[in-house]
Amino acid sequence: MEPLHIVSVSGGKDSTATLLLALELHGHDNVRAVFADTGNEHELTYDYVRYLEGAVELPIKWVRRDFTDLWWPRRDYVRDVWPTKGVAPEVVQRALRVFERGPTGIPFLDLCIIKARFPSRMAQFCTHELKILPITEHLLELRDTTGRQIWSWQGVRIEESAARRNKLQGCGACVRSYEEIGGGIHHYRPILRWPWQAVFEAHRAKAIQPNPLYSQGRTRVGCLCVNSGKDEILAWSRRDSAHIERIDEWEDIVSEVSKRSNATFFPAPGDNDTARERGGIWQKVQWARTTRGGRQFSLLTDLDEANACSSEYGLCE
Repeated sequence: MEPLHIVSVSGGKDSTATLLLALELHGHDNVRAVFADTGNEHELTYDYVRYLEGAVELPIKWVRRDFTDLWWPRRDYVRDVWPTKGVAPEVVQRALRVFERGPTGIPFLDLCIIKARFPSRMAQFCTHELKILPITEHLLELRDTTGRQIWSWQGVRIEESAARRNKLQGCGACVRSYEEIGGGIHHYRPILRWPWQAVFEAHRAKAIQPNPLYSQGRTRVGCLCVNSGKDEILAWSRRDSAHIERIDEWEDIVSEVSKRSNATFFPAPGDNDTARERGGIWQKVQWARTTRGGRQFSLLTDLDEANACSSEYGLCE
């Protein structure tokens, strides 16, 4: 029996090219697709995943973490243990008011509430909790219900970053394109060596439109990440201010369950009491408009047309 080939779809160019390759090689009967919804994705990415499903004529399974089982034990911990650790009663009560409302149903926000913090470069728990775990559960379910070996196709490329290259380069000319995980699960990374030009050529060959965010100056189209640089923060703020406003609201909520009463989406080193004032989401947006190490606002940034086509990959030409 041929293995079942499961492609993890993110709405990005690499996972789309990987899905197209899997369908070309193994056909619709042996390929499935899965999308992990973090609750923090761009609306255009949600629309694109729906478009892709119709364009390739293959259902895409959406999976989401449900944190209900962790929510109430965390509430009990805050109620029963925090007071014994010297946490002020008003801080405990404020956090309990958030937990008593129950899970929000937004995986990213619920995870941050339970953790009482946002992810960071050194504690990037969101990828594991919101993408890897729900997709792994889906793979195991498919293995158990079909009785087939499961090949999990991952659209990653070594030219994306030095960290990716160091992790997957292998020895000499080799790349770690295949791993047997065990229990009938295999990881396969077929486009590790592809340049980005080949990725978009795969789209063109099958008449598949890329995610429209690539024509808005984005180089990545996943959720707004805690590791985002100036350009990405600026692009989100200029075209997607409603999402920035939502993150501002999330900062309020996560601050309410924080022992220190302050939580910021992006890191804000220094005095915790002034973290929101110095490093809240709107302060980071203002910083993204600056040059010279944040000392001067860029006039060129203000002159750019927010709705103009802009692409790092030449998609506007």
